Amino acid sequence: MSDIRPSWAYSLPAALLLMAPFDILASLAMDIYLPVVPSMPAILNTTPAVIQLTLSLYMIMLGLGQVVFGPLSDRIGRRPVLLSGALVFAASSFGAALAGSAPIFVLCRLLQAISASAALVATFATVRDVYGNRPEQAIIYATFGSILSFVPALGPIAGAIIAERFGWRAIFILLSLLALAATFHAMAKWHETRPQGSTAPRRSIWPIFRSRSFWTYTLAFSAGMGTFFVFFSTAPRVLIGRAGYSELGFSIAFATVAVVMIAAARFAGWFVERWGVAGCVARGMGLLLIGAAALALGQLHGMPSFASFVLPMWIMAVGIVFAGSVTANGALAEFGDIAGSAVAFYFCIQSLIVSLVGTLAVTALDGDSAWPLVAFSAVMALLVLAALHRLRRHTALA
Repeated sequence: MSDIRPSWAYSLPAALLLMAPFDILASLAMDIYLPVVPSMPAILNTTPAVIQLTLSLYMIMLGLGQVVFGPLSDRIGRRPVLLSGALVFAASSFGAALAGSAPIFVLCRLLQAISASAALVATFATVRDVYGNRPEQAIIYATFGSILSFVPALGPIAGAIIAERFGWRAIFILLSLLALAATFHAMAKWHETRPQGSTAPRRSIWPIFRSRSFWTYTLAFSAGMGTFFVFFSTAPRVLIGRAGYSELGFSIAFATVAVVMIAAARFAGWFVERWGVAGCVARGMGLLLIGAAALALGQLHGMPSFASFVLPMWIMAVGIVFAGSVTANGALAEFGDIAGSAVAFYFCIQSLIVSLVGTLAVTALDGDSAWPLVAFSAVMALLVLAALHRLRRHTALA
């Protein structure tokens, strides 16, 4: 049977309007909730560790779900996976708004993450189905990246304003309503795009796990994303709990880090052209180490402040962009014929490392200080630099 590429009759702006909301909601469900994290233990009569679990579980399931829903969408189609995931996301968001106990709230967050993963997989699989290697694919991915750069900047600000005026439950009601709006739009417009069949046999996925490049650059991606994860896990407790920031003040300070990332991303193409993939990763890890050293000095010599906690994160944010702009190219370069599986494992492994190791750093160290961020970013950066050195030696000898 021949590989039949489905038609997609929409213009590029219309396609982006159809697909982008699901990408945005998956991230917004994490970021918009941050300003109320410090108050949730008292509201639900639980511990900060349980509330931290609602962040960690979200990251874990968002990654693990892709490995499940990717093959499922290949079997039953993109549309049913997307619509089912979006409806469960809307329902679980509404359930979180109604939750009166910690177990129910944690369960709703878990379902929120699983359903967001399904919608994400179906969205990105649709992009591959329709656009393949056409120029539009790069435009869509670049647009998604640009949009998502604003979510960490604007999400916490929106969450703080909503919580202050309407209460924390309104945050999750808004997520539910946005998901329903996107779902109804997709019900009317999102046609099935799964190719009907292929004569080409698929290569085994095991070469992915034997690839030095895959592991080195996936680890580098984890170092960058994990640094940001530990930052937003600790930042509310440091800036609101210890530095005395208001929820809105915290959100603005937090947003400056995202703005730095957006500005640095404008020069990503120049970085790659000048330094190459390995050079960008090495410089990114170097900036993580410099930022970690600055954080440690600030922690040792005074109370938390914008200068001692946020400004060092600006340095690390540039390092995250240096590495994050090239790690996918490095990790997936060898797997063009099984790119879907490679992408799924790339994101899954990254999510597991970020959530498990990042959470360990936050819980084992003083979570209302800079030490979890210092430890995670420094250790991960050093591991990546060691792996990168070994990869370069192996490549030179091959």
